[in-house]
Amino acid sequence: MPDSSFAPQRERWLLLALAGVQFTHIVDFMVMMPLGPQLTRLFAISDAQFGLLVSAYTLSAGASGLLAVTYIDRFERKRLLLGLYAGFALATLACGLAPSYALLMAARIAAGAFGGVLGALVQTMVADAVPFERRGRAMGVVMSSFALSTVAGVPASLWLAQQFDWHAPFVAIAALSAGIWAMSLRVLPRLDGHLQAQRGVSALRALGRVLAEPNHWTAFALSAMVMGASFVIIPYITLYGTANVGIAEADVPTIYLVGGVATFFTARLWGVLADRFGKRQVFQALALVAVVPMMTLTHLGPVPLWVMVIVTTGFFVFVSGRNVPGMALISAAARPELRGSFLSLNGSVQSAAMGVAALVGGLLISRDAHGHVAGYGNAGWVALGCSVAALWLASRLRVWQAPVKP
Repeated sequence: MPDSSFAPQRERWLLLALAGVQFTHIVDFMVMMPLGPQLTRLFAISDAQFGLLVSAYTLSAGASGLLAVTYIDRFERKRLLLGLYAGFALATLACGLAPSYALLMAARIAAGAFGGVLGALVQTMVADAVPFERRGRAMGVVMSSFALSTVAGVPASLWLAQQFDWHAPFVAIAALSAGIWAMSLRVLPRLDGHLQAQRGVSALRALGRVLAEPNHWTAFALSAMVMGASFVIIPYITLYGTANVGIAEADVPTIYLVGGVATFFTARLWGVLADRFGKRQVFQALALVAVVPMMTLTHLGPVPLWVMVIVTTGFFVFVSGRNVPGMALISAAARPELRGSFLSLNGSVQSAAMGVAALVGGLLISRDAHGHVAGYGNAGWVALGCSVAALWLASRLRVWQAPVKP
């Protein structure tokens, strides 16, 4: 593995199935945030309690990713994915059927536990099945599901919530997951070439092998810096845009819709360019260009909507675009027999970095006497520092390209 015998059509179906898995668990996470007004009224909970409901998914995903390090490389990939995805679909259905805050919290924790491992396992299967020279394009296809979840998944989920009630989006996601599960059962190949190297190796020893490799720590640091540069800014775009830039709340969906559409198409373009010109070189180029919209957005004054849309679209296209060649690079930092454990641990690092960055961003900003957001520019400088560190770490990361035959 990678299995170069895969026909192009079979590889396309594999990537489509994995992109579907990514799409559903990302929408499941994202849809909670705009449901806040309905849920706080229905369950009579505070904003802090709702915030805990939202963060429960990420915290659970991070914890389950750590646990998965001990077993993810000890099972055949397809069978493990199908088992975890079935658990995710059932947990999401439980979210839709939950009659109380406590039961909804329990269901969100369960969904995060399955969803957190799914993200790492999808990346592992792409790295296992697609040769390094085509992996940038493959990552671009799978990661375009992030943009599609913004463009189609969240608006469709909110429409269902408005037409029926808050239960409907989760039931719909569970039903869609069942369909993608059936497709995955049919089209995903058996991927077990990593198992031979794991025979006779204990779970703790496997974890030790992952942690003992300095190159893995370089990759973890790179992931943390990329996520940190993004999430110290992203959670507060709407707050800053409405309070300081003068964007009406009714126009906020336009910002995300345009940015999501642009990102959906450019994610695949970055993957093609990464395969043609090199993952490291394209990552570094995108990271440098991303500094412009990053610093512009965090220092923007009152402007018309069209200017804000141009700036935020540039931010989404280039800041999220770094992840395509970045993940192709990171996925090659470990040997195939350790890749699942490595990427699972890397997923936990990413979840932790997202949470810490959002917390730092929140501590940096405040409201002045006029209700304007102060300190957002400082978040931009932190993001710049993380981006510079990411550029340096990317230059030091070693990649593993030797194929391992099943």
